[in-house]
Amino acid sequence: MTDELPLSTEEEQEQRRFRMVAEDLAGRDIDDEAVLDAMRTVPRHLFVPERLRDRAYADGPLPIGEGQTISQPYVVASMTQHLNLSPSSKVLEIGTGSGYQAAVLAEIVADVYSVEVIPELHETTTRLLEKLGYHNVHITLGDGSRGWPEEAPFDGIIITAAAPRVPEQLISQLRVGRHMIVPVVTMAGWAQELQKITRTETGHTAERLYDVRFVPMKGEIDKS
Repeated sequence: MTDELPLSTEEEQEQRRFRMVAEDLAGRDIDDEAVLDAMRTVPRHLFVPERLRDRAYADGPLPIGEGQTISQPYVVASMTQHLNLSPSSKVLEIGTGSGYQAAVLAEIVADVYSVEVIPELHETTTRLLEKLGYHNVHITLGDGSRGWPEEAPFDGIIITAAAPRVPEQLISQLRVGRHMIVPVVTMAGWAQELQKITRTETGHTAERLYDVRFVPMKGEIDKS
């Protein structure tokens, strides 16, 4: 009987990733196979600082610099699942951050358009996504509260920072019948809830999903 060869670092990370998907996602209420496959595929450890890579597949947020965080895997998967996407979908993301959420979306849909307001994150994340081959992710530097009107309408919008109110300007960039997932501040500037906004022919509806904690959304919406 021969001894088993030790696992490489990448093999160890893959094992951790598959365990995370099985226990923290499929083991809860994530049942969209496209979302689960994307979460199994995207190497989350490459989207966090090197010193934190041993914690990349724990189900919690991690700091990525510039006062920003990468969301916990469950929240990324849940927000993605609530968009009800298809392979032909075109999605807008507000807050590129580490690029992890954009990469997960890119595994599922045709095109992801992502807006980042922090120049340093925009630069490093653009390079990382290009290096990893996510050529269907299109990133721009700018105020996410304005959206990306030149590329509208979108089949889904996902916002990865807490808005002081539902951003009406972004709803207008949604296709009718499609969804926006957004954390909204609900009480005294600190309590937040994740909302699923659906655009209708005459306006929109809002559904409360669950309590969350995100960094504040920057831009015009934060100043008005």
